[in-house]
Amino acid sequence: MIFVTVGAQMPFDRLVRTIDSWAEANRDAALFAQIGPGAYRPRHIPSAARLDPVEFRQRLFDADLVVTHAGMGTIITALEFARPIVVMPRRADLHETRNDHQLGTAKAIRHARRVTVAWDEQELLTWLDRRKTIPSPQRITSHASFQLLRTLRNFIRPGEAPPATAPGTTTPSRTEGGERSFAAEDSDRRKAA
Repeated sequence: MIFVTVGAQMPFDRLVRTIDSWAEANRDAALFAQIGPGAYRPRHIPSAARLDPVEFRQRLFDADLVVTHAGMGTIITALEFARPIVVMPRRADLHETRNDHQLGTAKAIRHARRVTVAWDEQELLTWLDRRKTIPSPQRITSHASFQLLRTLRNFIRPGEAPPATAPGTTTPSRTEGGERSFAAEDSDRRKAA
């Protein structure tokens, strides 16, 4: 299933219209679109203006491909699920956004090679036709690494001991990446004292 999402803050009819046009010619493709507050209503795609957070995450999880504006919330969630992503950034000169921050976002994430970027409608149509060749990105975690959190904590509050775990809870001694957890380090310090 192709999940299309444009966010909820501003219309992005150019993206919705392009996808709807493609869907008319590709009736065998399963699609669902979250279309936001735009004026254009698709005729060939089931859609909703808004989705609650649970349904949004479920549709992202179920998707074989995510087509979206350059909204970081959607991009990060799709990366958490390792879903192939095509991003078409909104443009200020077309009154799709207040400034061109989405163009900057698209350039940065394309450079990081985590998503596929379609700069215009024709490029989006090309990627939709080649959707099976779009690679799945490497999965990211939904939280910062313990090393980053430790560094930030030490910067903000140097010398402060990490928080202890709540009584009756257990914390694994290593994260998925093999790093020691705060709780494991704290436990080791208490045993040594």
